[in-house]
Amino acid sequence: MDGSGLTAVVHPVQRSDAAAWLSMRRTLWPSGSSEEHREEIERFLAGDAKEPLAVLIAAGPDGRRLGFAELSIRPHAEGCRTDRVAYLEGWFVAVEARDRGVGRLLVRAAEAWARAQGCGELASDSAADDAASRAAHRAVGFEETGLVRCYRRDLEAASLEPEAGRG
Repeated sequence: MDGSGLTAVVHPVQRSDAAAWLSMRRTLWPSGSSEEHREEIERFLAGDAKEPLAVLIAAGPDGRRLGFAELSIRPHAEGCRTDRVAYLEGWFVAVEARDRGVGRLLVRAAEAWARAQGCGELASDSAADDAASRAAHRAVGFEETGLVRCYRRDLEAASLEPEAGRG
């Protein structure tokens, strides 16, 4: 419990959390359709998902789900020194529960999960222009390691021939 009087408990996701997890995922990642999120959740709950490896849910004393953390293990993460890095793939706290310790509880539970997996580092990322996420990460002890722009090229839709004048 923090100074605001809000209490929360973090537990591994259960099937009974699916609807709340779906709602929170849709808020965190609005570019994905409800059906895509629903399919990913179902694959995870059925044990058929490669990622995430773990999902933690924060629930208030009334049972209301207040946030989640999706976790994986990566062989590398920017700024990390080890080759087995726990990764906070998704981290969400409901607006009404922010600045009340729920995000910190989720990260502490993620750290415990990471240690149990033999990881010595926990990494994460956010959009370059997401000031709220940047502040939240710093508030729970993450240090910024850099800014990376990622690119992709669809090889099915694009010609493999380089443009004239480019190598």
